[in-house]
Amino acid sequence: MAKILRVFVAASLFIILSVSLGACAVKPWVKPYERSNLADPIMKFDRNPVESAYLHHVYQAREGARGAEGGAGGGCGCN
Repeated sequence: MAKILRVFVAASLFIILSVSLGACAVKPWVKPYERSNLADPIMKFDRNPVESAYLHHVYQAREGARGAEGGAGGGCGCN
């Protein structure tokens, strides 16, 4: 019984290692000539980075502290 268990564990490890090491040789999903589609400006989170930087600055000034969009501490200076 112990021999069968040992063989089963060894076979399982061999299969797991074969599958995991075989994944290293897989070619990328995105071909080099298709990567320009991912760099399209429509894929960005903000369309106008200058405007979003300005609105970010206004939001920080309104809150009274830098990092007011989720950082620790408050606008009163007490952390």
